[in-house]
Amino acid sequence: MKPTAFVLAAALLASAGRAAAVDPPKLAVIIVVDQMRADYIDRFKNDWTGGLKRLVTQGAWFTRAAYPYLLTVTCAGHATIATGAFPSTHGIFSNQWWDRAASQQMQCTEDPAATNIGYDAAASDHNSGYRLLVPTFADRMRAERGAHVVTLSVKARSAIMLAGHGGDAVTWLSERLDGWLTSSAFSSAPVPAVKAFIGSHPVDSDFGQRWTRLLPPGRYRYADDGRGERPPAGWSSTFPHVLNGTTGKPDLTFRAQWDSSPFSDAYLGGLAAALVEQMRLGKHETTDILGVSFTATDRVGHRFGPRSQEMQDQLARLDRTLGTLFDRLDADVGLGTYVVALSSDHGVTPIPEQLAMGHVDAGRIDTAKIVKHVEALLTRTMGPGAHVAKLDGRDGNLYFAAGVYERLRASPALLEAVLRSIASAPGVGHVFRGDDLHGARAATAPLRRAAALSYVEGRSGDLVLAPKPGWIGSNEAASHGTASPDDQHVPMLFMGYGIKAGRYDQPATPADIAPTLAAICGIAMPLAEGRVLRAALK
Repeated sequence: MKPTAFVLAAALLASAGRAAAVDPPKLAVIIVVDQMRADYIDRFKNDWTGGLKRLVTQGAWFTRAAYPYLLTVTCAGHATIATGAFPSTHGIFSNQWWDRAASQQMQCTEDPAATNIGYDAAASDHNSGYRLLVPTFADRMRAERGAHVVTLSVKARSAIMLAGHGGDAVTWLSERLDGWLTSSAFSSAPVPAVKAFIGSHPVDSDFGQRWTRLLPPGRYRYADDGRGERPPAGWSSTFPHVLNGTTGKPDLTFRAQWDSSPFSDAYLGGLAAALVEQMRLGKHETTDILGVSFTATDRVGHRFGPRSQEMQDQLARLDRTLGTLFDRLDADVGLGTYVVALSSDHGVTPIPEQLAMGHVDAGRIDTAKIVKHVEALLTRTMGPGAHVAKLDGRDGNLYFAAGVYERLRASPALLEAVLRSIASAPGVGHVFRGDDLHGARAATAPLRRAAALSYVEGRSGDLVLAPKPGWIGSNEAASHGTASPDDQHVPMLFMGYGIKAGRYDQPATPADIAPTLAAICGIAMPLAEGRVLRAALK
C-alpha cells in the first residue's frame, strides 16, 4: 500500500452518506495517556481527586478495552484511536520501519516533502501524516464541518497521528527536546497563539524544580528503589528527583529529566488550555477538535516500570493536570457542552528482572544474537555478506537484504531452518512469515490474527517475531510492543456531552473511539473498523 491510497480513501468518503447532525457538542476532546495500563485505574483510583477521578466517577468507563493487534506501540496506537481502523488498514504498524527502497530506517511521520517549522529553536527533520493511509476523525470533521483542529504532544508521532493530514495548530517537541515544532504540512508559519505561549512559558523555567512525592508515604504500594529501574542521567532510583541537568544550567540532560517528569504533562495541559481560549475552540459554528497526548507516563514507565512509586505519583499528578484542564474547559467552553474520550496507545510489560524475582518466565530478547545466528546459518549456504538488513527488537520485524528472502522461499528447507533458529531464541514465542500474514485478519488463532492486524504489505518485515509474555526486546527498564494483556489492555473512558455515565464491561477497543465521537458529532466514519459504542450514548 502506498501513501497515495489516501486519495482513494478520500474519494470513497466523498460519496459516503453522512449521519444526521442533531445539536452537536461545541468541542470534542481526545486525550491519550501514553503507556497507561488499564489496571492503573483499579490500582490507583483512590489516590485521585481531579480529572482522572472525574472521568471514572462521572463518565462511561469501558473496563475491557484492549487492542487486538500485536505491535502495541505509540504511532500505531495513536493512528488507531484517531482513525478507528487497525494498522493493517491505516498503514501505521510501528514507530519506524525499514524502507526497502531507500535501504534505511524511516520514522512513521517522516515526509520528505514537508519542512518542519521551529517556534523557539532551529527546526530539523521533515514530518507529516503522509504515511497514514486513511482519514482521521479530525480529517473528517475538517472536511465535512470545517472544524478547527489543535493537537499537542511532546512526541511528533503522537500529535501528528491525532491530527492526520491537516490541522490549525499541530505542535510537538523536537527529538532532541530542545525546541517546539510544527510542519509545513499543517502551517506555513508559526501559529501565533502557540508562539505566544511558548515565548511566555519557556520549558527552561522548570529548571531546578523538584519532583517530590505528592501522597502520604503510607499510600505508596511499592518500594522506592525497585530492582531494574533505569532513571535518566543525574537521577537516582529514589525520590526526590531534581531537574538540574549536569552543567548547572538548562541542558539536554535537564530536558531529558523534564521529559521524564510530571512537569512535561503540566506544561502540555497549560498549553492546551491557553490554545482553547486563544483560538476560540468551542466558540465556532461547528464542533472543534482538541487532541492532547500526555507522554510523561510513558517516559516514567520505561525508566521506572509500572510497579514503582514514580508511576503511582505520576498518575496522581496527571489527575491534577487533567482536573485543571477540565475546569478551564468548563469555564471557556461550557460545562456539559463538550465531550471527552480518554484512552492509551498501549500498556506496558513490567521490568523483567522484577518478574523473574517472582519466578515468572521473563527476560530480554537478545536480537543481536538472533541476527548473528541467522547470519552464520545463511553464510554457510549463501556465502559471505550481510543477509539481514534490520531486526528491531522493539517491534520484532526482521528484514532480509534485497533478494535474500526470495532465495529462502525458493529453498523451503533452508527457510524452515532459519525459522527454527529464531524460534529457539529465549523469549521468542512465535515467528510468522510476512507473506502468511497478508489476508489472515480473520484467522481463528488469536496470536496469528493479532500479527495479521499489525501487518502492512510492503512495510512490515519479511518475518515477524512475537515475544512470549513477560519478555521484551528493549534495553529500557520496562517496555511494550507485544500481544500480552499487559500491553494490549488499556483504559477507555468517555465523559460529557451525549455520554451516559456508567461502568461498561463488554469488550471494546480504542478503534471504537473515533466512530463513537463521530456519531455524537453527526458524521460517519465509513473506513473505521471500530464500532459506535451506543450503550454509552444518551
